[in-house]
Amino acid sequence: MHWELVGFAAALLTMFGFVPQILKIYRTESVKDVSFYMLIQFTIGIFLWLLYGISIRDKILIVSNAVSFLTLIVAVGLYIKYRKS
Repeated sequence: MHWELVGFAAALLTMFGFVPQILKIYRTESVKDVSFYMLIQFTIGIFLWLLYGISIRDKILIVSNAVSFLTLIVAVGLYIKYRKS
């Protein structure tokens, strides 16, 4: 088995895992059922994985966690925007 394919598949799932939640927040303009602390915890975790990927120069970790981090920043931004609506 080529473990790089497994890593690539995991990266794809992780990178776009929050996109459905982001779309739901955007469409409904509501974050009623979203935990802010979960978003922050996950964002920090992804950022640490990104730093780790950079330190070991692993392209899959770097790209997937950079994309994941950016999508989570969008989710946090939408949370802040719609939390009082």
